[in-house]
Amino acid sequence: MENQNSIKKYIPRIIIFIILGVGAYYGYQKYQYAKTHEDTDNAQVETYFVPVLPRMAGYVKALNVKDYDVVKKDELLAEIDTDEAQLVLEELKADYLQAQTDIENAKANINNLNVTINSANANLKANLLRREKSKKDAERDANLLSENAVTRKQADDSKANYEILAAQYEASLEDITTTKSRLPILQAALHKAEAVLGVKKVKIEQQKLKLTYAKVYAPTSGRIGKKSIEVGQFIQAGQPLMTVVKDSNFWVVANFKETQVKNLKIGDEAELTLDAYPDRTLKGKIVSISESTGAKTSLLPPDNAAGNFVKVTQRVPVKIEIEDLAKHKDILRAGLSLEVSVRLK
Repeated sequence: MENQNSIKKYIPRIIIFIILGVGAYYGYQKYQYAKTHEDTDNAQVETYFVPVLPRMAGYVKALNVKDYDVVKKDELLAEIDTDEAQLVLEELKADYLQAQTDIENAKANINNLNVTINSANANLKANLLRREKSKKDAERDANLLSENAVTRKQADDSKANYEILAAQYEASLEDITTTKSRLPILQAALHKAEAVLGVKKVKIEQQKLKLTYAKVYAPTSGRIGKKSIEVGQFIQAGQPLMTVVKDSNFWVVANFKETQVKNLKIGDEAELTLDAYPDRTLKGKIVSISESTGAKTSLLPPDNAAGNFVKVTQRVPVKIEIEDLAKHKDILRAGLSLEVSVRLK
C-alpha cells in the first residue's frame, strides 16, 4: 500500500518531466528549423494575363466563347459586323477608278499638246521657208530697181511681203514658246493625279486590312476570364473584350519581410503549400529577387520625407519557379494564396 502511494506521488512529476522533455524537443526542432528556413504566408500564384483587344470599331456580330472557356491560340473568339466597312471599301474603289480617269485625261492633254507643238513646228518651218524666199525676192528686186529693171512699186511690194512673212515667223515662234510652256504644267498635273491614285490605292489596302480585323482571334492558348462583351454591343478599337489566362506557365511570388531577404539566395529550394490544397506540397526554387519593395512600385508609393513617418516593415517580392509544373497544373490557379518555406543553404 505504501509502495502504491509512493508511485502515485511521483506520477505527476513524471508527467511534468515528460511534457517538459517533449516541449524541449519540439522547441529545439523549431529552433533548428528557424535557423535553416525562412517562411512566409504572404504569397500567391501568378501567371500571364493576355488581353484580347479588337483593332477595329463596330457592332459585335458573333461571339464564340463563354466565361472561363478553354481556348487555343488563333481560335476565333468574336466577329465584328463589316457591312459599313465594306461600303467604305466600295466607295474607295470608285474613287480609285475616278483617279485613274483623271490620269488618262492628263495623259490625253499632254498628247494633244505635243500634237499642237509638232503642228506649230511644221508651220514655223514653212513660215521660215517663205520668209527666206521673200527676203531673196526683196533683195533681188532692190538690185533690179537700181538698174531700172523693175518699177519702184514692185520693189516696195517685195520688201513689204518680206516684212509681213518675217513678222508671221516671229509670231509663230512665240506661239510655239507659249505652247511649250504649258507642257510642264500638264506634266505636273499628271504627276499629281498619279500621286492621288497612289494614295487612294493605299487607302484601299488599308481598308482591306481593316476588314481582316473583323475577326478577333485568341492571342494565346489558355482559359478565358470574364468577358465584357455581348452580341450587338458596339465596341471601340483597343477596347478590352476579355482576358486569356495562360495555363502553360505558372510561378509563385512570395513577399518576404525585408529582415528575411538577407538570407535568401537565387537557387534556394522552397516548399509550397496551397491554402486550397493543404495536403499537396509543391517544390520550387528561387529564380529572382526584386530590386525594390512592393510598396515602392505601388500606385501611391510612401514618401518617408513627410513629417508623420511611421516605420513599417517592408516586403520584397521573390519569384519562385514551380518544379514539375505539368504535374500540378490541375490545381494551380492565378491568385491562389499559399505558404512558402525556403531552405537556406
